[in-house]
Amino acid sequence: MLIRLTRLVANPWVRVGLLLIVLAFCGYGLYAEWPQVSSGLGRLHWYSVSLSLLAAMAGSACMMLAWRVVLADLGSPLPVRVAARINFLAQLGKYVPGAVWAFAAQVELGHDYNVPRRRSFASVAVSLAITVGAGLALALVFLQIGSPGLARRYWWALAVLPLIAACLCPPVLGRLLDGLLILLRRQPLELRPSWRGLAGALALNVAGWLLLGVQVWLLLTDVAGMRGTALLVAVGGYSLAFSAGLMLVVLPSGIGAREIILIATLAQLVPYGVAVAIALVTRVVTTASDLAWGTVGLALGRRASRAAQAAASSAAMAKAGQRGLTGVAARRSAD
Repeated sequence: MLIRLTRLVANPWVRVGLLLIVLAFCGYGLYAEWPQVSSGLGRLHWYSVSLSLLAAMAGSACMMLAWRVVLADLGSPLPVRVAARINFLAQLGKYVPGAVWAFAAQVELGHDYNVPRRRSFASVAVSLAITVGAGLALALVFLQIGSPGLARRYWWALAVLPLIAACLCPPVLGRLLDGLLILLRRQPLELRPSWRGLAGALALNVAGWLLLGVQVWLLLTDVAGMRGTALLVAVGGYSLAFSAGLMLVVLPSGIGAREIILIATLAQLVPYGVAVAIALVTRVVTTASDLAWGTVGLALGRRASRAAQAAASSAAMAKAGQRGLTGVAARRSAD
């Protein structure tokens, strides 16, 4: 039964069908609440949306740096510029239905910079586990303070937190990664994750989640003028919504599921229609952030390509000059 269900979910037509169903329900909810939604959108100012975008981009940058720390801990340190290009270009793949596109893109882009595929694979898997674990932990703490009833309502998402924490202990994590690589017919890792590396990645992830939550709080403050516990609910609610969306790999970038959970969280503070408006703007802002960072990644790629071409041209000229000097020396010797 489980195998049949796995095959069913892996079917691309089933994925598209589920996405259409989710979008249909979201569209109906938006239509039913449109008067309140339009009122909430009308209260937003350009400067709050701009600050929200900056917070989202800063949060994404922290997540990228966390992955870079994990990869360095496994033995492949990369310059920030290179890590940014790999990560931000790969993140565009999460908007395609399925769980593998962003994952595969990050592995292959890393291979272009001489990062072994098995090491890239392990770094992305570990980073994903840390991201989800940190997000659920923040949601548990912040929502327990700001909205205890909501934390109890989403116990099914928070219930996996102890399992993630246990699996992220370096002795356990190292064995799990080696076993997974062997299952995929790959060589085990040369270096296993360390406490220090995981702690550094976790700290950056927490900073990223806080900034992404501030993104929502800025919009909430602008629309409803709420402060104080609103920040706790915004950070906890967004962390929960995004983490749950990451676990629902069938839907591209957690679309629909993330909004449903975020709306349920914000509806504890503001009218339902206003919560829908904030969730919609948050989706637009995070998408704009991904596109902006993806554009930066493309620009960094062109710059790196020009540098590589210039280096190759200089090397060719130097080699040609060396051959010319060798030829001259040979003729003089013959004379």
